[in-house]
Amino acid sequence: MRFRPLTLTTASGAALFAALLLPASASGHPQPPPFGEMSVSAADLLAKVTSCSQVSNGKYRADEGSSAAVPVCGKDGAVFWKADLDIDCDGQRTDKCNENTDPWFLPDTAFHQSDGKPLRSDTLPYVVVPSVSDTWDHSAAGIKGGSVAAVIHDDRLVYAVVGDTGPKQIIGEASYATAESLGLDPDPATGGTGSGVTYILFKNSRVSPIESRSAAASLGEQLAKEFIQGN
Repeated sequence: MRFRPLTLTTASGAALFAALLLPASASGHPQPPPFGEMSVSAADLLAKVTSCSQVSNGKYRADEGSSAAVPVCGKDGAVFWKADLDIDCDGQRTDKCNENTDPWFLPDTAFHQSDGKPLRSDTLPYVVVPSVSDTWDHSAAGIKGGSVAAVIHDDRLVYAVVGDTGPKQIIGEASYATAESLGLDPDPATGGTGSGVTYILFKNSRVSPIESRSAAASLGEQLAKEFIQGN
């Protein structure tokens, strides 16, 4: 969770989820399917979110000091928004994420690994949701820690988990690993992008353990297929 200034660079039922969840590898950092081998494409998902049925009570700012212009939209068992991507490097201290590399570094995340430790931003794709406010309550909407998210930039798609919360009126933030997977500069001080990122979060979904990239990819692929087949 952080308060940053303007960007420097500009469900299915429980049985289904149980069948789809995969254990973490022995290394603790399983990898998702290689880019290009997923049957659901970024274009498939973007075609489903061309219009917005707003579910938030107002709109969010992309950065501190910018105008509130980003609504949270709802469709077919998911919520989505289109915003920028600021880098959240919070959580476990690593060579890439620490007080020296990130001016806004915090040694914790809102949601934790199965062993109780904070999440690791440089290896786990995760997204940040705004903290609960009158504008929108993510938890009441079926979005909680470990929920699956599809994050899209240009023709790149990565499946992530909901891993942290941010300021109540700001939206558009994801982990170092999310940015890296999307081909964006993941530097927490200067990286990310000022626009063009779509976040699709699937309601009432949950990856277990939250730190398993392979479980997020498997469940995300299944839920994405259901989403694009919806009316």
